[in-house]
Amino acid sequence: MAGHDPEKFDGMFLAMCQRSEKGIDELLDCLFSFLVRKTDYYTGGSPGQAERMLMEHFKKYEKIAVKQKEEAKKEREEQERKRQEKIAKRKAEEEAEMERLRKEEEEPKIKEITDEEAEKIQKELEKKKETPAADPEPSEEKTDEKSKENGDKDKSDEEDEADKGKVSPNAGNGGDMPNYRWSQTLEEIECQCWFDIKFPIKSKDCVVEIGRKHLKVGLKGHPPIMDGETFNEIKVEESTWTIDNKKYITLNIEKVNRMEWWNRLIMTDPEINTKKVNPEPSKLSDLEGDTRGLVEKMMYDQRQREMGLPTSEDQKKQEILGKFMKQHPEMDFSKCKFN
Repeated sequence: MAGHDPEKFDGMFLAMCQRSEKGIDELLDCLFSFLVRKTDYYTGGSPGQAERMLMEHFKKYEKIAVKQKEEAKKEREEQERKRQEKIAKRKAEEEAEMERLRKEEEEPKIKEITDEEAEKIQKELEKKKETPAADPEPSEEKTDEKSKENGDKDKSDEEDEADKGKVSPNAGNGGDMPNYRWSQTLEEIECQCWFDIKFPIKSKDCVVEIGRKHLKVGLKGHPPIMDGETFNEIKVEESTWTIDNKKYITLNIEKVNRMEWWNRLIMTDPEINTKKVNPEPSKLSDLEGDTRGLVEKMMYDQRQREMGLPTSEDQKKQEILGKFMKQHPEMDFSKCKFN
């Protein structure tokens, strides 16, 4: 048996499995029926030789199967350990980010000016009062505002036009393809793949390649259901795949950029409209009051930036500036720029 290739007849056996509607029982029945009808397996040797030969091979591969099961269990436990570490790391990063935002919120938004700066402003105001007013000209500010207003309108029309042809995201903020379904959060993607087969999937049957910007998923002897460039980069070392119920391959993909929504998994997929992405409210409801407020603020600012609108921080600055201008109508802010 030197040089024996154990996978030499896999194609035929897989075809037989697919045609055995009653499963392994029917397959074995057909095999032993073949040995009776077409060979002298049962009667060609000494008494008991056929059974000994059968049990010898059965015991050999039983040991292999038990070993593979133990290795698969260890692999699942290792993947679960990595997953828990990843969750703990992500939680620590989120808490650190929330703490940073909390400190920023506590910082004073208005700083007092020095006596020298106040004196300088006062002199400028007195100088302007002494200077006779020039003939009124069209206000540059109003012209700029009108141009900006028209520009924003044109931009909105262009964005609406750009969204035509895009599909709405599924309930998981991802997309539904013929052989796989993917969902996403800002940090990671989960993708479930299924196949048109009638036999249970084992790890040795799978072809799964997770690259920095490439995914390939399939079964040996079958065309891949996914093989192409991804929308953006993947943290390969923190991404995993598993077999679920011996029917599906599930990918858990960690994004490199954890502050964006992917509009597709593979670049050949239909593009989804990320403006319609909505994080699950149930996840926000699990957070405590202060934490939930910070997360909602981050989500709001993210949507505002995507639409080219002012963030909550920008709105606060505008509100403070507006109050200050009302309190000091004598000051001229027409040529001042505020970031």
